[in-house]
Amino acid sequence: MWFIFALLSAVFAALTSILAKIGIEGVNSNLATAIRTVVVVVMAWGMVFFTNAQNGISEISKKSWLFLILSGLATGASWLCYYKALQVGEASKVVPIDKLSVVITLVLAFVFLHEQFTAKSVIGCILIGAGTLFMVL
Repeated sequence: MWFIFALLSAVFAALTSILAKIGIEGVNSNLATAIRTVVVVVMAWGMVFFTNAQNGISEISKKSWLFLILSGLATGASWLCYYKALQVGEASKVVPIDKLSVVITLVLAFVFLHEQFTAKSVIGCILIGAGTLFMVL
């Protein structure tokens, strides 16, 4: 089931890039990010209430709160930079560079989460990095 959700995530991320590039024309990138964020917040809280998950708020640990907040700050910074890059650059070049996050995530998961870094992971990272450079140069 995780694969289906991951694939859907990729499809929606692709749609996000194209729709954002069209929508950001003539709009301040920070304002566009704020509008997008409000939509995401309404949608996310809608799902919380639709699935009756709101009761779990009181069970969240302080550690989880801290890291969820830090993750939110990282997401916000990423979105602000992404929208600015989309505004001034071509989507076909911005998006591949943004997807270098896959390589960075694998390295950070190895360093901080002590996840296994296999030969397949190393080769994949090299190929993603080389593919990104090939696409944007």
